[in-house]
Amino acid sequence: MSASLFRALALLLFTISPLVQAKGPAPRIPEQVSNPAWEADIAHFEQLDAQSPPPRGAVVFVGSSSIRMWESLSSDFPGQAVINRGFGGSEVRDSTWYADRIVLPYKPRLVVFYAGDNDLNAGRTPQQVRDDFVAFVSRVRKGLPDTRIAYISIKPSPSRAQLLPQIAEANRLVREAAGKFAKVDFLDVYTPMLGADGQPRPELFREDQLHMTADGYAIWRKVVGPELAR
Repeated sequence: MSASLFRALALLLFTISPLVQAKGPAPRIPEQVSNPAWEADIAHFEQLDAQSPPPRGAVVFVGSSSIRMWESLSSDFPGQAVINRGFGGSEVRDSTWYADRIVLPYKPRLVVFYAGDNDLNAGRTPQQVRDDFVAFVSRVRKGLPDTRIAYISIKPSPSRAQLLPQIAEANRLVREAAGKFAKVDFLDVYTPMLGADGQPRPELFREDQLHMTADGYAIWRKVVGPELAR
């Protein structure tokens, strides 16, 4: 190899080596995504939107299976344009991650949000639920600064009665956090779903003692209704 060719190759390697070093590790899924399996659900929503675009300025209900299984949503709030975007057994941070696909595009006047139940059951702390809620509000506000947000408190399910102390604490922390934002409300369904003994009312739940019957949703309707009427 000639001296001139050797010098040319050395110069080339010196030039590109910082670029190689700067490449770093491959990107990772951000920690806030607790289950990327929800991608199929989100893609299904986008398919529905492409077939029949929902109205702008509606009320978007988003969150976990308690939202997804609210089959009477439209009839419970007659005269209101509502969009149901509940999915699976999702956690708070899932809705934050997918907000740009299942909340922001609709430009809703109100977002009604329920999650936190599955979070605590998976081992997240009340403080983490509060922090995740704040992250959700911040994400929505970034794209929709004037949209109101209403958080439905974590419900007291008989099958998760062992979590009642954590549920009560998470609700307290989220209520406090919501109070620090303008146009963010906390809707308490926890209290009316308890019996006189302070325990969950089993008649409000299906056989799995986790998901609600029509009587359970009737309580939610009474609590959430005034928020939609504002």
